[in-house]
Amino acid sequence: MNKKKLATVWLDGCSGCHLSLLDMDERLIELSANFDLVYSPLVDNKIFPADVDLALVEGSISTDEDEHKIRMIRERTKILVSLGDCAINGNVPSMRNTFSLEGIFKRVYDENVTERRPAPGNGLPKLLPRVRPVHEIVPVDIFVPGCPPSANKIYELLRELLASPASAPADSAPVTAAKTAQPTAANPQASATKPSQPSETRPTPVGA
Repeated sequence: MNKKKLATVWLDGCSGCHLSLLDMDERLIELSANFDLVYSPLVDNKIFPADVDLALVEGSISTDEDEHKIRMIRERTKILVSLGDCAINGNVPSMRNTFSLEGIFKRVYDENVTERRPAPGNGLPKLLPRVRPVHEIVPVDIFVPGCPPSANKIYELLRELLASPASAPADSAPVTAAKTAQPTAANPQASATKPSQPSETRPTPVGA
């Protein structure tokens, strides 16, 4: 039996979605018969490989490094899942969107400290002007809302996808944000976890 290549990705988030993944407990052993974990903060692989069958992405796009990474992941992944509210609508990281970057740095590194020091810069990713959800940067195939999604929901999702054909239909491009119900901070559940125009062979994800 050929195992599918599974990757999990942690961008700008609290890692709660990965904790829910681990909360599947012994069910991970059951599922492991069907996948190889080729990239994850839970393993030591540093390079995202090519031809990944399924990628679960936690977190929003907050830095230039996040943006570069998610574009590369999309290119190398057959089915991409936005896992959790930070990936779907920005959630807590996007609270900074009501302020300017200049105002944030001034508050954190000038007004709110007892010893003034310059804001860190060298060697760190550059913050984007606004935090953005994953589907505003790349096409997303499946949305799984929750803060975090429950272990049961993640288990049902993986059980179905790992038992389904690994690739998206050859005659259809990945589903874009324009083809799906649009999640927003005001209404995160607006994103059905299933694309609005699935083909007959596209996996049917677990409900919200």
